[in-house]
Formats: sequence, C-alpha cells, structure tokens
Amino acid sequence: MTTARPRAVIYARYSTDLQNEHSIRDQIAKCAEKAAREGWEVVDQFNDAAMSGSSNNRPGYRTMLDQLRSRRFDIVLTESRDRISRDQEDVAHFFKNARHHEVAIHTLDHGKISAMHIGFAGTMNALFLEGLTERTH
Repeated sequence: MTTARPRAVIYARYSTDLQNEHSIRDQIAKCAEKAAREGWEVVDQFNDAAMSGSSNNRPGYRTMLDQLRSRRFDIVLTESRDRISRDQEDVAHFFKNARHHEVAIHTLDHGKISAMHIGFAGTMNALFLEGLTERTH
C-alpha cells in the first residue's frame, strides 16, 4: 500500500514598500526547498505583497484560511510565524483553526509550531511591548 505524501501550501508575505517582490520569491523558494527535503507535495502557494502582518485582512491569507477549512492540504509552511500575523491573537486564531482541521503549521525558523510556541511568543511579545511603553514614557 502506498502512503500519500503530505500536501503542503506555502505562505509568504512582506510588509513594506522598502521590500520587494523578490522577498516573496525568496521566501517561497526557501519553503519549497524545505518541502522537497521533507517529501511534502506543494499543492499551492499564497502570498501578500506590501501588506502589514498586523491585519488579517489580506487576500492571500484569507484565501489560505478558507482553503484550510476545506482540508485541501495537511501543512502550512512559511518562513516564520510572523509571516502569518504580527498580532498574537490572530496567530492563535489561525493555529486553533489549523489544529481543528488537522493542518500542521511549520516554519523554517522553528519547525512544527505547537501550542507552546504560540503561548510563549504571545508572552514574549507582551513583555516586549510593556518594556517599549516604559522606555517611551
């Protein structure tokens, strides 16, 4: 019996006009290399160019989220967790949806993302913002 290869999608994003479409291309290429090493079949890719990660109102992200719900793929692969969102509430929401639909999230910098990654990152971001606020005042 042949086991089906895990199906992966790649998500890439950059946030400012100071970056360019090469950033998207480079992220996708690095993710595609990782998928090939892991034996994952890349079935689609989504991206958002010059769009802030502080908002989840991004066309590529929204399409990926809709397709996550349809179970077209098993893995979301991205360069880093902050490509999905810079807002920890949005990252946690995406993670919860992915887990509910049995889709794993993998990043190049941290591997498979777990609930611990989500919680720890949220705590660290909150501490960073608290320190920034104190230094600003």
